[in-house]
Formats: sequence, C-alpha cells, structure tokens
Amino acid sequence: MEHGEAGDQKLRRTLSAQQLLFISIGSIIGSGWLFAVLAAGSVAGPAVVVSWVLAAVLVLFMALNYAETGTMLPRSGGIVRYPYLTHGGYLGFLMGWSMLLGAVTTVAIEALGVTQYAASYIHEWTGVALTGAAEGKNTLTGAGRIVAVLLMVAFFIINVLGIRFFGRFNQWVSWWKLIIPVLTFVLLFAVFHGSNFTMYGGVAPRGWGAVFNAIAVSGIVFAFQGFREGVNFGGESRRPQRDILIATVGSVLVCAVIYVLLQAAFVGALNWGAAGVRPGDWAGLETSGWAHQPLYSALESSGVALLGAFGVFLLVDAVISPAGTGWIYMGDTARTVYGMAVHGGLPGVFGRISDRHRVPWAGLVGCLVVGCAFFLPFPGWYQLIGFTSSTAVVTYLAAAPQLQVMRRVAPDAERPFVLRRSRLFSPLGFLAASMILYWSGYEVLNGVVATVLVALPVYALYQGRRQGRLADGAAKATGVAFLVCWAATQVAGPLGTGVLPFPAFWGLVAAEVAAFTALMWRAATPEGRRELGAASWAVVLLLALYLLSYYGAYGGLDSPVLPFPWDSAVALVLGLGCYYWAVASGYATAELRATVRCREPEGAQG
Repeated sequence: MEHGEAGDQKLRRTLSAQQLLFISIGSIIGSGWLFAVLAAGSVAGPAVVVSWVLAAVLVLFMALNYAETGTMLPRSGGIVRYPYLTHGGYLGFLMGWSMLLGAVTTVAIEALGVTQYAASYIHEWTGVALTGAAEGKNTLTGAGRIVAVLLMVAFFIINVLGIRFFGRFNQWVSWWKLIIPVLTFVLLFAVFHGSNFTMYGGVAPRGWGAVFNAIAVSGIVFAFQGFREGVNFGGESRRPQRDILIATVGSVLVCAVIYVLLQAAFVGALNWGAAGVRPGDWAGLETSGWAHQPLYSALESSGVALLGAFGVFLLVDAVISPAGTGWIYMGDTARTVYGMAVHGGLPGVFGRISDRHRVPWAGLVGCLVVGCAFFLPFPGWYQLIGFTSSTAVVTYLAAAPQLQVMRRVAPDAERPFVLRRSRLFSPLGFLAASMILYWSGYEVLNGVVATVLVALPVYALYQGRRQGRLADGAAKATGVAFLVCWAATQVAGPLGTGVLPFPAFWGLVAAEVAAFTALMWRAATPEGRRELGAASWAVVLLLALYLLSYYGAYGGLDSPVLPFPWDSAVALVLGLGCYYWAVASGYATAELRATVRCREPEGAQG
C-alpha cells in the first residue's frame, strides 16, 4: 500500500473538471452508439427506446454510489482498489480480475468497431477485404485483424505521451463525438416513419422481457460504462472532490439524452427493403446488410441528398469515436492493472509509474498484448459485446456495499459529497448491477462464469501466498488442482463439447468452488479466512444467477421453468439478500485504517 501511495503521488494532477467530464463522455460515446442501435433493436424492437431510458437510470444508481467513495478517497484505478479497502484482498482480486477482463476487451472492441465500419470503403479503395461472413455475422478477416492490431498500437502510443496531452487532446475529440451523434439523430428524424413503432408486431414485438435482455447483451449498458472513468482518473484531477461527481453523473445524463433520441430516430428511419430484411423481422437486423454500418446505411438509403452527404462525416466519426474511446480505455485498463498491483494482486512492475511520462507503462503494454489476443476467439463487435459488458458489471456489484461499509467503519471521515438517502440508493445500485448481470442471459453467463472464477485459483497461486494469507504449499497444490479440474469441466460443459447436461455441469462447478473454498479456509491465516468470508457473497450470487439463467426467460430451455417476469423477481430477491450479506461482511481492513480514521477496531467483525 505504501508503494501505491508513492505511485499515486507521482501521477500528474492536471485534469480539470471539464477534462474529466469529457474523458467520461468520450469513453461513453464510442462504438456503442454506432452499433448498439441496430443490435438492441434486433433484440427488443421499437420498445428498445425504453431499454435506453432504464439503462440510464440503472447506471445512475451505480454511479451515485461511486461518486461518494470517489470524492472521499480519490485514487487512480479507484474502482478496483476500493473493494480491497472494505472487504480485503480476496474480493479485491476477484473484482479487479472482472474489471480487467471487461476493460481489456473494451479496448479490443473499439478497435473492432473502427475496422468493421471502415471495411466497406477500404475494400472499395484498395480491394482488401477487412471483414467476411461467419455464421451469418460480420467478422474480421486476417487483414482486418492486422488493422485492428495497428489501431491498438496507436492507442498505446497516445497513452504513453502522458496524461496532460491525453486530457487536452481528448477534450477536443469529445466535442466532435458529441456533435456528430446529435446531428445524426436530427437528420434521421427528417425521414421518420411512425409506422415502424406501431406495425410489425407493435411496440414490443418480442415481448417486454426482451427490453431488459437488450440492456445487457446488445451494447446498451456497454455504451454507458464510460461513467467509471471519472472515478478511475480521479487521482489525476486538480479538484477530485468536486470533479469526480461532475464527471460521473454529468456524463450519464448528457449521453442518455443523445442515445434515446438516436435510437428513436434509427427505428423511425428503418427501411426494411434497403436493409434486405422482411418487414417486421427485427431479429434479422443483426445479420442484415446494415449490420456493418447501421447509421450510415440509414442515412444513405434515405434518398435525401443532404443525409447522404452527411454520411461522409459519420464515416469519419466511425473512426474517431471508437478510436477516442479505445485510447481512453487503454489508459483505464492500465490504471486497473496499476490498482491491482498496488494491492499485491499483480507483480510489482505493474504498479510502477514512468518517471518520464508519469503513466503506468507496464499496464499499457499488458493491455496491448492481451487485447490483441482477444481478436482470435472474438473476431467481431457483435460476438464480443455481451461478454465485455457483463464482466465489467460484475465489478460494479461492489460499489454500494463498499460505500455502506465505509459509512459504518469510518463515519467521521471527510466526505465532500454525501449520497443522501443512501439506504435506498445503495440497494438500488447493487440491484442494478445484479439484474443487468442476470438479464445478460445464459449464453453470455457461460463465458462470464468460466473466466471470472478463474480468479479464485490465481489468487491462491499468487496474491494469497504473497501476502501471507495462505500457507504456501497448500495454496499451490489447491490452486493447481482447481485450475486443472476447472479446465476439464469447462471442456465438458456448454462452452466445450457439451457432453455434460447443464444441471450436472452446474452441480460439478458448484462442488469444485465449494471444495476449493473449504481447502483455502483450512490453509488460510485468521486474516485470510476473514477475507474469504467477506468475498463469499459475490461467488454465491454469480453461481446462483447462472443457475437461474438456465431455467429462466433468458436461458437454454425452449419453455422456461420460470418465465418472465417471475424469473426476474427471483433474481431480485437473490440480489437483495446478497446486498445485505455484502454490507454485513465488510470491515475496516488494515489498508482502510491506514488511509482514514476508523471506529472499528482491528479484529472486530463487520
């Protein structure tokens, strides 16, 4: 922790409130607005407009909880560092791992967005195909992957130039990124067809359950996730106590208005014939001729000369918007890695700040390498979006409990911003994250559970041993055994051969996690056991939602055992119970006591 405090001091505190706000806005307005209007429309039909409104409200509930914590303890990479302070290293590592998966794939998905939007005119100019069709979806070719890798390198170079250049340059780019979406929906309203909202199955042709599913899997919640950058870059702000609140809440409100109007305009401008889709086949939009350039296609097919001419600016923005978000998220990912390294979750080299550029350079290198690797299993925007969104949402589960734990153990700490009615907004913030995770559905949760829970043995093999929480030999043996069993189980499960029916597969997964936890408990010190107990709620919630997702409306059965809305009601009860469990299990860790004055004595139970 001392190493981290020293590193925080080396970070340049040069960002103004406006720059911090524009960093959040700039990361919100990326590839999401270019693709999500079509992806979300294909899931929910015209009712998708409601999805955007609901998503904005849910994200605001989460953002408000972060606003108090972020202004109280401004830290670079704060979102992954706060769980360490209130629940210990085990939960901190799990949340950091989840955020790392979500952040690094976000950088990759922005590079994918640029490449896919540019594919048509690159092919026209050069004859080189950057995209092709696989299973009816737009995917990158070998040449497309090379272009995406080069974009990742460009994101890396911009971040290495340093935070001062980053803040000033991003501010100007973000103005452009605000203006183009606004002009796009204004122009599309000129060819608005109200019949698209009333014919072809009505407002909710795929049912109201699809409205919630669209929030999680089609890029809607992904499009709002930039709110967190106000927290993660807060340690580099001139006046973090004021600026973090402005950035987190302000960015969501501004972008929500733009997104809602943009989605309504797109649905109204939809030309079924030009898209090559049977009228009313909303699901067919994702594999239509419009899928690679949704908004540009809508402008071009309008038949209005002005709209077609503006389409050129949209194509330019289809490079600037995702690229601008991509370089922001590469900086965000580097700070996530930095935050984990500060707390011992990663090797110390990742916690070092460059003396010359004052940035966490090792984290940037790691993000570049790992992000490029995701182009192999996920060669397209639509393939990666659900996984990217949901892994990050796992991390947001910690926002509300950590606020309430800090309220309990450090009530006298200075709080420049105090969230009023937190006893209402904190549960709502937790439920927002847990419900979005559930609505992502069974198919997405397969990958989320498989990759997020890999953090458990990695903790045993590295952080738990390094920090003296676990006995060395037992931790190594258990960690390796779990990894081998986990990999074999996943091969036999829905992501692999599928030879195991899901009930048997889930039972085996739960048994492996329970056995691992029991063995870790035996190998742990008293402090290690406390950390294991403080993180149990997160593992239980993730496994419970996974099981429910199979039997619910978003699952793997043709006739769900729990149809909508009863499945969501069960998920709501599960989430509420885990929220109070998470609050009760938090405590004043040694790191929190070293940071602020706490009432809870060392060793007291939370």
